[in-house]
Amino acid sequence: MTDQDRPPVCDYEGSDYQRSFWELGDRVYEDRVEAVALARLLPAGQGRLLELGAGAGRNTARYPGFEEVVLLDYSRTQLGQARDRLGLGGRYRYVAADIYNLPLAPASFQAATMIRTLHHLAEPAQALAQVRSVLSRGATFVLEYANKRNLKSILRWALRRQSWSPFTPEAVEFARLNFDFHPRSVRQGLQRAGFEVGRQLTVSHFRLGLFKRLVPTGLLVAMDSAAQWTGNWWQLSPSVFVHATAVGDGPPPVPGARWRCPLCRSLDLRAETYGLRCQGCGRRWAERNGILDFKEPMG
Repeated sequence: MTDQDRPPVCDYEGSDYQRSFWELGDRVYEDRVEAVALARLLPAGQGRLLELGAGAGRNTARYPGFEEVVLLDYSRTQLGQARDRLGLGGRYRYVAADIYNLPLAPASFQAATMIRTLHHLAEPAQALAQVRSVLSRGATFVLEYANKRNLKSILRWALRRQSWSPFTPEAVEFARLNFDFHPRSVRQGLQRAGFEVGRQLTVSHFRLGLFKRLVPTGLLVAMDSAAQWTGNWWQLSPSVFVHATAVGDGPPPVPGARWRCPLCRSLDLRAETYGLRCQGCGRRWAERNGILDFKEPMG
């Protein structure tokens, strides 16, 4: 994929998003209810897990049992914050790469998550196809998306305070590279990509400043936890979590292969002192400060 062909990418390079949005942004409630949803949809597993849009690693410690967790993000600085939080070595691996062109071997992961990432993707179908290609048959995929058909948007539309309808299937870009999706469109997109849609959980029902000021956080979390189970019946919350299973005939695994060159697509990448060298095209991919960088080859 050339730079001209690639969809635009939302880049958090240099951002203090973890601190400004999560730690200083009064979002303890949102963080805790997302942890509840993850625990319900992603049981402790084995093998390798791919965390897409990992950012600063807010959720990474919530994936117990996996032998390796690969944190993938487009931003090197976000991955650096994750590395500082989680440490080097052990079961964590940090990879800077483009979700539309994953540098990963086919069928090499047994699970994947994508939390608060789909809403930044202008071409979600391309990204979901990439995700399916690196998952083994039967793998679990937990996807979170921003729901355009939530109660607040329905009320605003009914009062003529927004121009777009929450009931139409197309995504709405409410800010540059920030999209809300219709639940049916997300389910159909997952199915077309080769996933079977399972349990759905509705999350962050009480994401309003008034509720968070007046109601103790623990009570809000308990109320949201109970309401999450309605997700298979209706999706009216601003955030929805979906459990999907990789089905169908995806690309077969290649014994021993872990990486794929994002330029020539070769699976023969060999470790060197600086990182990896592709035996297909000769490009070199550097590993700096624990982050394997597939965004651009070494000069």
